Amino acid sequence: MNINRKIPIVILCGGLGTRLREETEFKPKPMIEIGEKPILWHIMKSYAHYGFNEFILCLGYKGELIKEYFYNYEILNNDFTIEFNGNKSIEVHSNYTEIDWRITLVDTGNKALKGARLKRIEKYIKGSQFMMTYGDGVANVDISSLLAFHNEHRKLVTVTGINPASRFGELKINSNQVEKFSEKPEITSRLISGGFFVFNKGVFDYLSAEDDCDLEIGALEKIASKGQLMVYKHTGDWVCMDTLRDMDYLNELWNENKAFWKVW
Repeated sequence: MNINRKIPIVILCGGLGTRLREETEFKPKPMIEIGEKPILWHIMKSYAHYGFNEFILCLGYKGELIKEYFYNYEILNNDFTIEFNGNKSIEVHSNYTEIDWRITLVDTGNKALKGARLKRIEKYIKGSQFMMTYGDGVANVDISSLLAFHNEHRKLVTVTGINPASRFGELKINSNQVEKFSEKPEITSRLISGGFFVFNKGVFDYLSAEDDCDLEIGALEKIASKGQLMVYKHTGDWVCMDTLRDMDYLNELWNENKAFWKVW
């Protein structure tokens, strides 16, 4: 199956990250570093490995720091020479590989929930599909297989389901169809939502630009009830950086060359 590599990747980057207050007091959660690079960069590198280089970042809390990072990306990540000769000139001694990335940075508000953030970037989705994930989770998901699975079943949404059970959205499934989406159940033994979604553009019909429009509570519940939400079962590794302990764990994996998400 031919895969359209121009499908945009939407990454939610606007949350407060209250459980990481020691770090997020000064920076947005997606800018917390793993091995001297923001976790956002790691997520983008994972998608780029599969040839998906068009990104839309939904900014909110301290979003200006994400804007500054990418605006100054070349000089922050390379050696450079400045020549003061009346007109300052900069020569960047490039040694990075992100030369074909296209990044749209969108201020989606400080208080907006996830559904509202998505709705506010609708105008930047030119094709019939897009992918989306959260700006705090890494995995070794095969993105090409995920997209192929989505195109085969022809439903509205695919969510990547992962084990083990945790505090995130639980998926009650029948075969590969999600019958019920439950956000943050207290006790669960089933697959949970790990992000790494694929959406057809019709998902915007379930969303509004009002700040209180959520994605999981409301939109995905309705979509699942209509039989339009499918699960791609990921049997590999996945970690959400939700606490300082998670941050330390991910840095330990990176420093020991055991970073399971480093597929590039």
